[in-house]
Amino acid sequence: MAFKKVSPPQNIPDSPEKILLDLPRRKIPGVLLHQGEMMKAYVANAVNMPDVALQLPTGSGKTLVGLLIGEWRRRKFGERVVYLCPTRQLVNQVVEQADEQYGLTVNGFTGSQKEYDPMARAEYQNGDRLAITTYSSIFNVNPFFDSAETIIIDDAHASENYIAALWTLCIERKEHAALHSAVAGVLKPLLDPMYYARLTGSWETDSDSAWIDKIPTPELLKIQGELISVIDVHVEGLSLRFPWRVLRDHLHACQLYLTSQDILLRPLIPPTWSHGAFVNAKQRIFMSATLGAGGDLERLTGRRKILRLPVPDGWDRQGIGRRFFIFPSMGLNDADAITLRRELMKQAGRSLVLVPSDKIKEEIFSDVEKNLKFGVFTAANIEKSKKPFVNTQNAVAVVANRYDGIDFPGNDCRLLFIDGLPRATNAQERFLMSKMGANVLFNERIQTRVLQAIGRCTRSLQDFSAVVVSGEELPDYLTDRTRRSYFHPELQAELAFGIEQSKGTNLSSILENFDIFLKNSKEWEDANQQIIALRSTAIQKPFPAMEELQNIVRHEIEFQERLWQSDYEKALEAAESVLSELSASELKGYRALWHYLAGSAAWMGEQQGISRLNAKARLHYSKAKEATHSIPWLVKLARYQIESDMEGNDQRILFSQLERVETVLARLGTVHSRKYDLKEKEILEGLASKDNSFELSHKMLGEMLGFDAGKEESDGSPDPWWIADKLCFVFEDHAGARGNPKSIIDTTKARQAASHPKWMKSKLELASDTECLAVLVTPASTAHEGAIPHLVDVAVWPLNEFEEWAKNALTVLRDIRRTFSEPGDLAWRAEAAEAFENNGIDAVSLFNNLKKLVGRFSEA
Repeated sequence: MAFKKVSPPQNIPDSPEKILLDLPRRKIPGVLLHQGEMMKAYVANAVNMPDVALQLPTGSGKTLVGLLIGEWRRRKFGERVVYLCPTRQLVNQVVEQADEQYGLTVNGFTGSQKEYDPMARAEYQNGDRLAITTYSSIFNVNPFFDSAETIIIDDAHASENYIAALWTLCIERKEHAALHSAVAGVLKPLLDPMYYARLTGSWETDSDSAWIDKIPTPELLKIQGELISVIDVHVEGLSLRFPWRVLRDHLHACQLYLTSQDILLRPLIPPTWSHGAFVNAKQRIFMSATLGAGGDLERLTGRRKILRLPVPDGWDRQGIGRRFFIFPSMGLNDADAITLRRELMKQAGRSLVLVPSDKIKEEIFSDVEKNLKFGVFTAANIEKSKKPFVNTQNAVAVVANRYDGIDFPGNDCRLLFIDGLPRATNAQERFLMSKMGANVLFNERIQTRVLQAIGRCTRSLQDFSAVVVSGEELPDYLTDRTRRSYFHPELQAELAFGIEQSKGTNLSSILENFDIFLKNSKEWEDANQQIIALRSTAIQKPFPAMEELQNIVRHEIEFQERLWQSDYEKALEAAESVLSELSASELKGYRALWHYLAGSAAWMGEQQGISRLNAKARLHYSKAKEATHSIPWLVKLARYQIESDMEGNDQRILFSQLERVETVLARLGTVHSRKYDLKEKEILEGLASKDNSFELSHKMLGEMLGFDAGKEESDGSPDPWWIADKLCFVFEDHAGARGNPKSIIDTTKARQAASHPKWMKSKLELASDTECLAVLVTPASTAHEGAIPHLVDVAVWPLNEFEEWAKNALTVLRDIRRTFSEPGDLAWRAEAAEAFENNGIDAVSLFNNLKKLVGRFSEA
């Protein structure tokens, strides 16, 4: 057998950008100016730094920069280099791009370790080739890539769920039914009965999808032994056994969140410092579309200090490609919006649709197949290569729960639909935003997700794509003038132009404008000049409180490190260091959270025998509550605080009510008032009727005002009921007697009203100490003799007074809606609370006022 020819040593230039010139198969002449500047800055400032972040905007070619830096380190230092992507599809995309565009040979690794090509494994281990693989190939309990010396993290801004997955136990109600049911049983003693019903899916209301709760640390640790035992038994044979193996002995350092869909156990910050495959690398390079100034990258990755190499000069105003935004909801009804989607797809030929759920994906998939007869592709169809889609003239790619990474530049795709974009991607984010009012913490993260989504078809300066925005949250986000001020000037201008073109327009006008845009002719050039003019006057504002958030992040990570090690005193010190630098008014919700975390560390320390920490625990729990009165969840800590009072309980009920109002207003949207107007009209017209629509409108009114409202059609059931915490209003509606001056309450009606509280307590999951008030809404002013004894404990609310109260309540709601922007805005919540109390539409005031109407009824 002949000896193999040994390859000569490879050329090692003094800077990564020069490597491209030695790749004869490349399809591009060289790197762009800004890419070269970034690589030179890296060599000059960051070669020996353990953690480095490169900011390269979406579409600016960061993949090439990352590959060349990785190849340069591999050649210069003989290192094993791993390039991480969020998904398999992106691994295949990067490998294809490296080979076909740059002429660089790399090895892709997807699937299980046993499926890895032996030659590719050997080439990686010997440092002969870059390895391109997924985050999960590093972040798992037994990684093959456990000796990487350089790790390049692509799309670092989108890495939170991928990195945290190793330390995240997500028990889904439907997928892990037995485990979910068992864990719910363990948690039941800690939960309000109604919350337990929501957790288990036996309580169904419109607000269930938005419900979120958290088990306080002291309560969690009381049941940790039973919880561990139950999970130990059930995770065998499930993939959940892997994160559970990591978390099992660290429950004290985790948070437990509950939603109607899942139970989530995870630490606040992923403890990457405990994972050798990540922490032992000589260097970690984070590539991101935005680095921000608030420490979010450090929180995502668990690294205390990351050197940032900022975006090259000139990119502060110049964007990537051109986008023409279309907002159908600003001019079209729902039916016309669907017609518009079909017609735009016909004009474009190929289009990409990003949706937030599989349900919406299936609806669009079916509609396209039925009405357009186009080829339809899913994420799985384009995982290995997007060529089948790109080579099909009339095609639609529909992708669910993916807003990043899938690139369709040039003629690949000129039309992008984005149907909604969830602000939060997991229960922890949802809890911190909606319950703790910590929206400011996630400003950059949410903005980056939006930028990633809208940039899927504009990947270079020459690209252009229409972006059709629909759904509940994203149109509100992009059209809000305040939020837009934080965007890049180019995007501000594109949005302003698109909003103006969408206002009050009709179907034919949108189609005509899209045709002009696609032709990219002189007529579009005139429109494009308007965007450029708008860009010249746009100013990008910094997000509030970013400096404070950046300053505290090292203390936040130290807190999680110390807690993971069960060093409660040092964890408390770190938490107090966070609090010492948190003073911005925008961060009062986040400050409250850190008082809670400090209190929890002290409480655990006291439980471990450090008695002096008892006072610290109570002090911090009290300060958590005092930091802001508009966070009702913190009142749950009353038993661990220095003192509690009834007024605080009343405030908790009111702010819990307002949290639900926020969910309703967000669902109805803020771009325009059409959905809100229709809902208000339905309620008012129903309340003016005599038939069953009165009862339905009565229920809807309760939902609009933030009550858990319901109605059941069964023998002996009441009319609507409204519930707020442990206050329950159960109604008997007598609107059918409207207009009858001789109407009198008979014994049957009185007996029905009086029996409703018993029905509620027997049929629904109510706490044993719930106060249940029967309310009879009637135009009658007198009752039969036999009815009087049954009305002793019934509040009789005159119909005309109820109608006036309802109209005023809706007026108040419309008024506070004008300043509403998003759930979790504590300043708005405080103003809304004042409006509710002043008008007697908060649950406590209503309960007290209606109790005054109990027993006040005369005999006919």
